[in-house]
Amino acid sequence: MKLNVREITLFGMLGAVMYCSKLLMEFLPNIHLLGTLTIAYTLAFRKKALYPIYVYVLLNGLFGGFSAWWFPYLYVWTVLWAVTMLLPKKCNRFVYMLVCSAHGFLFGVLYAPAQALMFGLNFDGMIAWIVAGFPFDCIHGVSNFFTGILIVPIASVLKRAKQMALN
Repeated sequence: MKLNVREITLFGMLGAVMYCSKLLMEFLPNIHLLGTLTIAYTLAFRKKALYPIYVYVLLNGLFGGFSAWWFPYLYVWTVLWAVTMLLPKKCNRFVYMLVCSAHGFLFGVLYAPAQALMFGLNFDGMIAWIVAGFPFDCIHGVSNFFTGILIVPIASVLKRAKQMALN
């Protein structure tokens, strides 16, 4: 996955867009565009979408601190990327919205194993942690469904921009 200068610049900017979108929406608990952008980037750039995703993860660590909350970010966004990669290249927008929503509903479940390992939770403790966070995961899942409306338009713009850059 060799990158040229344009791609390095683009992916750095797209990762920064993810981070800035999170900052702008932080006043709303678990409502953001991160799942939407992850899926849109994956549809537009396939394997190379990992670059802006991990720029976002790195920016989170740099500005928020590389502490316990950050380590699950090393894989939770990759799960959404991988699921999107497994989908057929042409899907109904509703499928993307459902995948985005499912990631929000399952965020606590995806996050929990790392928390259990870092804080010495047994299986029951991990389940209790998931249950305690479930109301926030519900907000996350519902909001991801509605922000998922933007996946196809964002991916279309990115694909057109990619084609223009190649010409």
